[in-house]
Amino acid sequence: MWDDAFPSFLIGLREGLEAGLIVSILVATLVRADARSRLPQVWTGVLAAIALAMSFGAVLTFTAASLSATAQESFGGTLSLIAVAFVTGMVFWMRRSARSLSGEIKQKIAGALTMGAGVLIVTSFLAVGREGLETALFLWTTARAAGESAGPLTGAAVGLVLAAGLCWALYRRVLKINLTKFFTATGAVLIVIAAGVLGYGLRDLQEGGVLPGTTAYAVDLSGSIDAGSWYSTLVQGVFNLTPTMTWLQVVGYAGYLTVVMVLFLRGVRASAPGGRPEKTVPARDAAPPARRRPAWVVPAAVVTVPTVIAGLAVTFGRPKPADGQTVAVSERECGKGFTMPKPGRHTFQMRNTGDKTSEVYLVDPATNAVFGEIEGLAPGTTRPLVVTVAGGTYAWRCVPSGGTAVTSEAVHVTGGGSGKAVVPVSEGDLAAPLKQYKAYVNQGLATLVTQTRKLAADTRGGHLGRARTDWLTAHRTYASLGAAYGTFEDFDQRINGRADGLAGGVHDKDFTGFLRIEYGLWHGESASSLTGPAEQLAADAAGLRTAFPHQNFEPGDLPQRAHEILENTLQLELTGDTDEGSGTTLATTDANLVGTRELLTVLRPLLTTRSPHMLPTVDADIARLQKLLDAAHHGGSWTPVSRLDSATRTRVNGATGQLLEDLAPIPDLLEIRRSA
Repeated sequence: MWDDAFPSFLIGLREGLEAGLIVSILVATLVRADARSRLPQVWTGVLAAIALAMSFGAVLTFTAASLSATAQESFGGTLSLIAVAFVTGMVFWMRRSARSLSGEIKQKIAGALTMGAGVLIVTSFLAVGREGLETALFLWTTARAAGESAGPLTGAAVGLVLAAGLCWALYRRVLKINLTKFFTATGAVLIVIAAGVLGYGLRDLQEGGVLPGTTAYAVDLSGSIDAGSWYSTLVQGVFNLTPTMTWLQVVGYAGYLTVVMVLFLRGVRASAPGGRPEKTVPARDAAPPARRRPAWVVPAAVVTVPTVIAGLAVTFGRPKPADGQTVAVSERECGKGFTMPKPGRHTFQMRNTGDKTSEVYLVDPATNAVFGEIEGLAPGTTRPLVVTVAGGTYAWRCVPSGGTAVTSEAVHVTGGGSGKAVVPVSEGDLAAPLKQYKAYVNQGLATLVTQTRKLAADTRGGHLGRARTDWLTAHRTYASLGAAYGTFEDFDQRINGRADGLAGGVHDKDFTGFLRIEYGLWHGESASSLTGPAEQLAADAAGLRTAFPHQNFEPGDLPQRAHEILENTLQLELTGDTDEGSGTTLATTDANLVGTRELLTVLRPLLTTRSPHMLPTVDADIARLQKLLDAAHHGGSWTPVSRLDSATRTRVNGATGQLLEDLAPIPDLLEIRRSA
């Protein structure tokens, strides 16, 4: 957490100390001028500045939350650039003003004392408000970069508390700090951090479609550096440097860091010592007004006003839920209540007014492309559907269970660019890929039968050394048929079942198949004790080959398995959970990757037309993982997972996890949707 906390800690400490010093000087000047009665005015201005900063943060948070994913990236990237500009200006201003800060503030206070309470409130408000807004903006950008981590908020809180303690100590004269050196050192560090925020902001703008070069990578170390490791997380959290960076990020980072750091350090060397002499203008307490308002009115007002304004900004700044449209879903009333929406993000209240559970889709009736959907909407129930509407033609398609699909009257929306939609997939679209994959499985099963018979023969003949080689070859063949696991029915448990849940564990009579033979071969069991399990495995493989053409292989299983094969691999093989002594779970992982690659080959035509940018990313992920697995393969042997050094094991897990993340959209992209 502290890798995410450090940048915010530094901002909290620095901005808190800057604001705290100003407040300390205000208070000290009033006390020495014998104007203690004016202190509430200072605290009123401070309170107003804090309320403004917190309200600004709330507006940023809730405004961003109501945007589409692409708009959020653009919004966040823009604010990141603004934050960099603020921080850059702040470090240069403090480097220049650290020596004369006290004198300047005292002169302003002296003038304020002669002009009344309102001016004193404004002076303290402006002095602290700028730091508050800068802190809120920078904290928002770092918190957004950190995702769900509580590090940024924790770091900022610790920094602010420490700054308050330092300011109190300075005010009480129990501590002395060379402010010039302090602000110079922290300024240099903040410039490095701001360079990272600039790179992060540029990446957001690229992903939001504002800037080009999204896939033009200058640095790609993801194959050798695990993004989840402690050192990588530390560097990402503190400096916003990631294992993969685009050319625009690298140029922006290096250019900003070089130019700004050179100017900053040159200014430090050129700064002359000393400061302007401080002037203190005596002041008198203003005569009390004839009618005094209650003391709580002004503080309450300065807190209430920005809070109310922020609430109004959040309320009216967020898009209304589709002008309150409630849309009917049924065979008779499909789309009733739907009127032409304006471009933007909308929330439609979908109400099933019929007597059948239904699916409902927002579609382009000309292409059947799907913009949004709800499945399993029960009669009499209402569920929200959030959709970003752009220029195009829209209609509702209601598909009741056991009924006929009905499409509503279409409406045409102008402006707002073009919306993102998913081209629907039918069983007919998946028929050709399914046929290709079934042919692949049939061929693999024929090979498996031959290999398991050889394993049984060598085991029966007492050639256990050759049997170990036979076992690995046959097991890899079976593991490469991963997409067909769901259709192997009971055969899968008999051929590749684990001992988990069996009363006798590995010695249970129902523990059969590859893992049972693996346990015996690598735990010194005799050939006679393994002959029966090996012959049973060969018989089960032959039975599966005979049964497979008649088993029910659902077309929708293909997209699902694209993600599930390696999901099981990450949970079982890469944890060593399925290792019964051979230490070859990385070989099984390699075979699972072969199966995933074959599956993507048959699905490639459908994916290319629906998500053309996905496949290059997935191909790069596969190549990265394959390279790591090849490094663990030494002729006929494999490095056991348990013997991998921590860095290598982390890289393998990280590469598999990244591949899984990039494969995750496939089931939704290729989900079978009814259109009639």
